[in-house]
Amino acid sequence: MAIEITQILQDFATIMIIAAIMTIISYKLKQPLILGYIGAGIIIGPHTPPFSFISNIEVLNLFAEIGIILLLFTVGMEFPIKNLKKIGKRATIITVAEQIGTLIAGYFVGQALGFSFIDSLFIAVALSVSSTVVILKVLEELKVLREEASNLTLGILIIEDIIILSIFALLHSTSVTGNISIAEIVIPIGISIVFITGVLIIGSRTIPRLVDFVARTNQSDVLVVAVLGLAFGFAYISNLLGISVAVGAFFAGVLIAESKSHAVTSILTTPIRDMFVALFFVSVGALIDISLIPVFIIPALLLVGITSLVKFAIVYLTSRYQGFSKLTAMQTGISLSSSRGGEMSLIVAKGGIDIGAVSGFILPIVGTITLISTFLAPYLIRLGLKLGQKGQKKNPGSTNQDDKPEQDKNEEKKSANK
Repeated sequence: MAIEITQILQDFATIMIIAAIMTIISYKLKQPLILGYIGAGIIIGPHTPPFSFISNIEVLNLFAEIGIILLLFTVGMEFPIKNLKKIGKRATIITVAEQIGTLIAGYFVGQALGFSFIDSLFIAVALSVSSTVVILKVLEELKVLREEASNLTLGILIIEDIIILSIFALLHSTSVTGNISIAEIVIPIGISIVFITGVLIIGSRTIPRLVDFVARTNQSDVLVVAVLGLAFGFAYISNLLGISVAVGAFFAGVLIAESKSHAVTSILTTPIRDMFVALFFVSVGALIDISLIPVFIIPALLLVGITSLVKFAIVYLTSRYQGFSKLTAMQTGISLSSSRGGEMSLIVAKGGIDIGAVSGFILPIVGTITLISTFLAPYLIRLGLKLGQKGQKKNPGSTNQDDKPEQDKNEEKKSANK
């Protein structure tokens, strides 16, 4: 046991020191901190010669999972229920449309590259989902999490995770048994709906009061322990139900956002979250075998390019159809299309390999796509914001009626009639 603890401490110290050095370099070069974390992961990872700097990659993966939970939890605290209700229905329509379109595009690109039927299906599923962690971290760094486009992006990302897990469960079952069961489609979606409904109806009446009760003790350490207990508790329940831990953690944050003390809890938990989120991005870098990048770079670029363009086009058009402004539709489309691959994509690819359903090259391709997308995402999202700012300068005061959501236009018409 002493040796294991020593190894864990050695790994943890190595990770944090190299990550600190790389993020300082990123800061000095005025680059996103995410790139520094991924660079640190590549340096210490088992695939980078001459040797691995860490002895147990599983410990790093555990820290990464904690990072996902804490990031989505704190993001949920910026997303109260009223915001969720405001965009929920429209976000669902947009998500279903872009998921179908991206799945079809990914499948046909896979077929054109000579992949088998099942390989093309798995690669399409893996690339139809955007990276929740990467996109939210970039939006947070840019300090735009509370804008309408960010709220819509977050809603779509959460729904994407639920849909993709249901599709993956269906593919997993079909690959193992050879049969397609309606239950495999209906049950995961039904469980997700029941869980979310229960959280919003029952949880909203109890959790905020509980958090405020704990906050009245004026003991910050007690409050931190209590809210983190809620975050991991909800993540555990969602995991037991076969839902992503990110979904459970996010809705725990949403409930805490309804409390009077949510601002305090957000401030107290942010430093803890930042540490573990850093470990998540380091783990992504550590998984990348850079020696395979030259082999898979061409198919990866084709898959990234085509699926990103398809996703952007569908998100933009459906967002406009759902009444969002040109600015919101464009920024949402760029944010969602900027990060192909990611945590859910790696889970899908690895799951297919674990059951022997897909070829061994699928995971390296998805890893290469994740690396490319994660590097490009900060720049693409910044580009979307700059284009939006230029549009606002050309139309100061939002005088362009076409840039207003349909709901706002309807309200204006009602006011005029009165």
